[in-house]
Amino acid sequence: MKNLRITVNGTAYDVQVEELSSSSAPAQPQSAPVSAPSAPQIAPAAASAPGSGEQIKAPMPGTIVSVNVTEGQSVSEGDVIAVLEAMKMENEIMAPKSGKITSVCASKGESVATGAVIATIQ
Repeated sequence: MKNLRITVNGTAYDVQVEELSSSSAPAQPQSAPVSAPSAPQIAPAAASAPGSGEQIKAPMPGTIVSVNVTEGQSVSEGDVIAVLEAMKMENEIMAPKSGKITSVCASKGESVATGAVIATIQ
C-alpha cells in the first residue's frame, strides 16, 4: 500500500493506493456498445399539393394538434389556421393576411418539420 496526499480544488485528501504485482493485469472495464438513438421520423407536410398564393409554414418541428380551416374558406388576418404542438406547448399558427385558403397541406396528428407548408392563402 502506498499512502498519497491528493489535493483537489484546494482540499487535501489522504488516500491509500494498493500496488498490484506486475503479473496481475489490471481489470479493464468493458462497456456495452452504444448505438445512437434513432431520430423520430418527420414527414414533410404533403397531404395535398400547395395551392397558389402565400404559403403558411410551420415555424418549428412538431405535431399538428388541429387544423381549423378548410380549402376555399375565407379567413381574416390573425385567424388561427392550425395548432402545432412542440415541446409540450401548443402554438397557434395564424393567417398572415386576410384572404381565401387555396389549399390545406397538413392534417391532425401529422408530424411536420420546420418550414413544412401547412396551408396556402390567397
